[in-house]
Amino acid sequence: MPAETAPAGGEGCEDGLRKVARVVLLDPRDRILLLHGHEPDDPSDDWWFTPGGGLEGTETREEAALRELAEETGITEVDLGPVLWRRRCSFPFAGRRWDQDEWYYLARTTRTATAALGLTELERRSVAGARWWTCQELTRAHETVYPTRLAGLLRTLLDEGPPARPVTLDTEIV
Repeated sequence: MPAETAPAGGEGCEDGLRKVARVVLLDPRDRILLLHGHEPDDPSDDWWFTPGGGLEGTETREEAALRELAEETGITEVDLGPVLWRRRCSFPFAGRRWDQDEWYYLARTTRTATAALGLTELERRSVAGARWWTCQELTRAHETVYPTRLAGLLRTLLDEGPPARPVTLDTEIV
């Protein structure tokens, strides 16, 4: 599971957890945009994940979500909605362990062309591209996707709309 370079001096961290904002970006056809990541030195160790990353300086989670989306996809024309889900996760990546508190924001866009022009050096070595997925494709996927229950979460979102309050997902430790 990818992570951006860690904030200097512990910025964006709380209780030892890196604060992260992620985006569940949907297009007019209700497809979700996922990035294809892998270990920097092992492209065969790969997975799909939502755009997003750690907070920088004093930015809010909303600001981080929009900044990360622009950096990783080039998409800036979005309507940022509510926080859908929250989860804590811990995973090895690029030679270290990452402990994160992630908030997933709903966003909608009419733009589907992507251009990852603002990637960090680590992201350039570990992000292989982006793809729009239908809920049905995600349900049938054999690839690793994070969060691991994303297909079911997306189905519920499309069927029922955003939850009244953010849903706390199970902690994932890889």
